[in-house]
This record gives sequence, structure tokens and C-alpha cells, in this order.
Amino acid sequence: MGDARDPGVTTRDNPELSRYEVYSGGSLGGFVAYRLNGDRMTLTHTETSPAQQGKGLATALIHDTLEAARDSGLSVLPACSFTSAYIRRHPEYLDLVPEADRARYGL
Repeated sequence: MGDARDPGVTTRDNPELSRYEVYSGGSLGGFVAYRLNGDRMTLTHTETSPAQQGKGLATALIHDTLEAARDSGLSVLPACSFTSAYIRRHPEYLDLVPEADRARYGL
């Protein structure tokens, strides 16, 4: 999705579990849990498997999740500290967070 990464890394939405999942070499490497409320997606928790940490999977996962939210016309509430930190480092995603909610997430 526009970023340099291992071609074996993919993400996909798993709506049954309300989470986006990242896979590396076909194995689940982590996920970001979400809640949908109308046109808002609250990202609540990001987790990577201990064996997969340090490989950039969480970064790829959040990037792809934010891109999917943008493509779907959703606003994002980054309740997960990893997600809010990612948005601080990548201000091109700040517009996804409603202006009235930014201070609550340190944005």
C-alpha cells in the first residue's frame, strides 16, 4: 500500500473479530482492535506476537488500517497509544481524527 516492506507482509480486516490483522509469511503477526460507531472507528488496542516484534508489523498494520479508514470515509479515534503516537509521527493522518477530539489523544 505505498510503503516499502517485506512483500510477505499483508493486512486484512476481520470484521467478525472487529480487528485488522497483519500477517507475515502467512502467519498472524498481530492485530489492531476496533469499534465502529456510525462513521467513526475507535482503534482500541494494537498487539503483535512476541516472536514477530521488531519487524515493523505494527507500523505496517496501523498504516494500512488508517488507509482503509480513509478509503471508507471513516473518522478515527486513536484510543490506542501506539496509534496516536503513529499519527503524531505521520501528520498526513491527522485529518482522520475529528478536530474536536484531537486534544484528548494528544494530537
